[in-house]
This record gives sequence, structure tokens and C-alpha cells, in this order.
Amino acid sequence: MIIQISYLKKNDPRFGQIAVEKIFVTSEQVKQALLEQVEDNFAQKPHRQLGRILLEKGWMNDQQVEAVLVEISLSELFRAS
Repeated sequence: MIIQISYLKKNDPRFGQIAVEKIFVTSEQVKQALLEQVEDNFAQKPHRQLGRILLEKGWMNDQQVEAVLVEISLSELFRAS
């Protein structure tokens, strides 16, 4: 994967929204992954980015995660201009 998942700010809400808009996952899958992320945090487990959870569950593949990260990176780049 060219862009590392850790590049994103913690809890970036746009990842799930973009993944749903691109029809890579359902909103229900994003909700389940967010719930797992919160449960991990409360259990003081290492923080996992949303894309990592969706990838580990097999709901997204590397190319889909990268496509979302590229879109977020480009929007950040244009916003900074």
C-alpha cells in the first residue's frame, strides 16, 4: 500500500463516509467497525484506524483502502492551498 493508514489523523470521520459513498462498504459495516474501534479504545488496546479494521474484517481490500486515503489526501492538499 502506497499511503499508510497511520497517515490519517485519529478518528478521521471522513474515511467511513467516503468508503460508503464509493460503495466499498455499507454504512452498517462502518458502524460495526467504529463500535469495534471504540471497544478497543475502552479496553486500552492499541488504537486501530477505521481502514485497518475494515481491511482486517475483509470488508475492504488494499486497493479500496488506498483509494479512500488518496481522496482524503487530495482533499487535504487542496484545502491547504
